[in-house]
Amino acid sequence: MLKQWIRKMIPESLINQYHLVLARLSAAIYQNPSERLIVIGVTGTNGKSSTVQFLGRLLEGCGATVGWTTTAGFKVADREWENNQKMTMLGRFQTQKLLKQMADAGCQYAIIETSSQGLVQNRHVGIHYDVAVFTNLTPEHIEAHGGFEAYKQAKGILFSTLASLPVKVLRGKPVEKLSIINGLDEHAAFFLSFQAGRPVVFGHNADRVTMNAQGTTFTMGATAFDFRLIGRYQFHNLLAAMTTAQALGFPLREMSEIVQTMKPVAGRLEPIVEGQPFSVIVDYAPEPIALQATYDALALLHRKRLIHVLGSTGGGRDRSRRAVLGRMAAKQAQIVIVTNEDPYDDDPMSIINEIAEAALEEGKEEEVTLFRRLDRQEAINLAMTLAEPDDLVLLTGKGNEPVMAVAGGKKIPWDDRQAARRAIRAL
Repeated sequence: MLKQWIRKMIPESLINQYHLVLARLSAAIYQNPSERLIVIGVTGTNGKSSTVQFLGRLLEGCGATVGWTTTAGFKVADREWENNQKMTMLGRFQTQKLLKQMADAGCQYAIIETSSQGLVQNRHVGIHYDVAVFTNLTPEHIEAHGGFEAYKQAKGILFSTLASLPVKVLRGKPVEKLSIINGLDEHAAFFLSFQAGRPVVFGHNADRVTMNAQGTTFTMGATAFDFRLIGRYQFHNLLAAMTTAQALGFPLREMSEIVQTMKPVAGRLEPIVEGQPFSVIVDYAPEPIALQATYDALALLHRKRLIHVLGSTGGGRDRSRRAVLGRMAAKQAQIVIVTNEDPYDDDPMSIINEIAEAALEEGKEEEVTLFRRLDRQEAINLAMTLAEPDDLVLLTGKGNEPVMAVAGGKKIPWDDRQAARRAIRAL
């Protein structure tokens, strides 16, 4: 509350200067570690964490040492751990500290999931990016940015920054600047307009694409690939990663076996298997576009009924999405269970009711096909109890997040995957 009051009292220009000073100070304190690394920034609305980790796995498989920072987790060389900060892009000191750890551990590449909020708050300043990757752009975080155009411009800061930075020299060799752009996205031209290094467009660079319940097979150049993860968005995230790796000089033929052994990113279409006669999948998908992509992916799988457990965030974030999520769930799932997610200081039951009322309008019936449960564990328990053989239980909104953000700035331990396992074992 104090932080919100201070923000209202201090002019935005002064707040931006404050963020800028912190960014430059943190880089200086940690001795500008990004100058010792090839730094890749990944921005966009959806798929950033998956793209970062797919790219990291490809580079590792080709023999490179890698570090990354994402919404899902962190990596420094051979050490990985989950992100419990409830932030996509950490504060400047934390990010610079991680970059120094990467450089000291012998990492050659640092891959940073770069959010629009982080860019607006100058958290990117003091990081010498060499590569910028754009995944996609859809209406999300509009309330926080004051409109879609402002949101788009915020994403563009990564590319304008890359264009303005000098060419880095590592071990006596210049590092080529690269802009990796999703050519399938309607806003591709905007991101190409910054002329931030050599442009490389992906999306149309795969041939003979076949998708089914086993994954996606395709070719790039003369190399065939068998990608075992399902869904169009997963495939597009992989294309972004492969295109980036290829642009960095890694040959496609070395990636084939790596792609075939790719595992789901934690909390992204992650299956939970405890010997139960029905399927359980945990996915992040906190907003409508991502959720539709999840539904599209799951449509490839055999199932009898879909039981969907969902909620929506509080904290003044995109309140308008709540009713949209409720309507979507009502149309797609045979049973909808609405529960708590990350209420922050908002009344969690009010959030639940906004989602549930929209589901009722789409024809769901209270305590028959629509359930409201404040306690998330109770909601997940109910889903498992209702599930019959060949049903699919979907848990969205949290993914692999290890905490839940509640009133008073508190974060309490939480993990949808562990909650699912507890519920299954209790049957």
